[in-house]
Amino acid sequence: MEVLVVVPTYNEAENLPRLAETLLSLELDLGILVVDDGSPDGTGRLADEMAAADPRVLTLHREGKQGLGTAYVQGFQYGLKNTDAKLFVQMDADFSHNPCKVPELAAVARQGQVAIGSRYVKGGGVKNWGLGRRILSRGGSLYARLILGLPISDVTGGFKCWPREVLEDLDLDSIRSNGYAFQAEMSYRAKRKGHSLSEVPIIFVDRRVGQSKMSPGIALEAVWLVWRLRFGK
Repeated sequence: MEVLVVVPTYNEAENLPRLAETLLSLELDLGILVVDDGSPDGTGRLADEMAAADPRVLTLHREGKQGLGTAYVQGFQYGLKNTDAKLFVQMDADFSHNPCKVPELAAVARQGQVAIGSRYVKGGGVKNWGLGRRILSRGGSLYARLILGLPISDVTGGFKCWPREVLEDLDLDSIRSNGYAFQAEMSYRAKRKGHSLSEVPIIFVDRRVGQSKMSPGIALEAVWLVWRLRFGK
């Protein structure tokens, strides 16, 4: 396969089949890796059934909720070791990230750049958010961008496509963050290694089914981690 889409899940049984169907219908040599954290709603079992029916679907099971960052790190490591994928997409399972944008992200990543789905460039945006959440998200991205010196507008977005060589160049075992700060940390580490970051406009649509996994602890982690990254080794 050329593209491996890494999808962390926790209670996404209502979304996963439709997401997989849409992704696998794209005109790409594409596979899906579902990283499930022991979902009580049976998402992991459903993913196994999908994998048994279609070799393009892979599964990785973890015991209990261990966080978004570790899910992506373990998913990337599994894909690097067990597949020949050249590009690695990270995205949510709930359709807040439009799967039809994957080919556009992949086209940018084929040029050796980290492709970042951006809500805050021309053509991008969000839907179904109140004013408070819009201000928090915009402010959080600006805060992290200024402290870390990142040349991108959407620092906290989680819809990205990574060239294999970039992931291989990063020390994934040393990633410190586990919540949404993971997004800023990965982009920062890639920039520090000399890799280019390129933004692709996306429209972020709030969850179709289920509940947001954002918590005060996750938000607080994002606040202090950028300083740790900026002044760390």
